[in-house]
Amino acid sequence: MKHFFIFIVALALTSCASIRVSSDYDTKVDFSNYTTYAFFKPGIDKVEISDLDKRRVLRALENVLAAKGFTASETPKILVSFHTKAEKNVRVSESYLGWGGPFYGPNAGWGWGWGFNRPYNVNTSTTGVLYIDFIDATTKKLIWQGKGTGTLGKGTPQQREERINAFVMEILTAYPPGSE
Repeated sequence: MKHFFIFIVALALTSCASIRVSSDYDTKVDFSNYTTYAFFKPGIDKVEISDLDKRRVLRALENVLAAKGFTASETPKILVSFHTKAEKNVRVSESYLGWGGPFYGPNAGWGWGWGFNRPYNVNTSTTGVLYIDFIDATTKKLIWQGKGTGTLGKGTPQQREERINAFVMEILTAYPPGSE
């Protein structure tokens, strides 16, 4: 029973913290030729997040790219950029409260009491989307894009850094194509 409880708690925590990942790429590109990278500063400068989070994303990218065998270079074969987007999610639900429930009262023409109350519950949440772009340094064409969707949430700087590291790591598991 103890193991079952631990499993349920772990499942609940991971489901709350899930990151949905997808990727797209140019099928005509040989990705084995790309071993050096540099950050695409013009693209990164436009990202509308705090400078602290921007540096966290850059550090996470450096770490994951190094683990994948990439080296930073002044003459890179690939340019790495990222951008973000926030998606606001609105969920509206109806709940029937009061005397008589949904099928009784003056609207139905029969029943008891004064009718029913139909309040609407509106819940909003914000989901963050992180896109990581790999651009061929010679042609300046996008060759691979990874997308991670989830909630960053608030928290301590350490928690934000852990969450950003998880986003970047999850997204880059799909690079190179076919490695998932």
